[in-house]
Amino acid sequence: MKFKVYILVIGAVSMFSFFDEESKGKVVSVLDGNTVQVLTLEGERHKILLYGIDSPDSGQNFSDHAKTLLSKLVLNRDITLVMRGKDRWGNRIGEIQIAGAHDPSSELVREGLAWTTEPNPEWELLKEHARNQGIGLWSDEHPMPPWLYRRQQSMMQAKSM
Repeated sequence: MKFKVYILVIGAVSMFSFFDEESKGKVVSVLDGNTVQVLTLEGERHKILLYGIDSPDSGQNFSDHAKTLLSKLVLNRDITLVMRGKDRWGNRIGEIQIAGAHDPSSELVREGLAWTTEPNPEWELLKEHARNQGIGLWSDEHPMPPWLYRRQQSMMQAKSM
């Protein structure tokens, strides 16, 4: 019994130590408007979803704009990666910081190219400004959040029996 409890405690501690872990690296590719691939100084390659935002998915209006802007902001840049956890599918979620540059997530929200998914007063102000000005995805009359788009797409796929 003690052994099982010990393993449970070690697992919980290692899981929580993953949060807010920092590492240095370089963004080596931009996969979409809120997903990048990072090569750490330790030589590890990680796919990272940007913390707190969600940009239009491929096939949605402004998905290419979001990817292009994110590429301009982070591609081939030295970064500090702050891990914020994993999503329910096990994808790593992190915050990208670039010395002397604006937060890429804030820039995507400011340009109307991302929805906010975490409470952040600054991002909410940026999103409301973009919405009020009809910038980016907010120029559409009824922009569809990517999480609803993904659900809609999965419902349209043929189900196997």
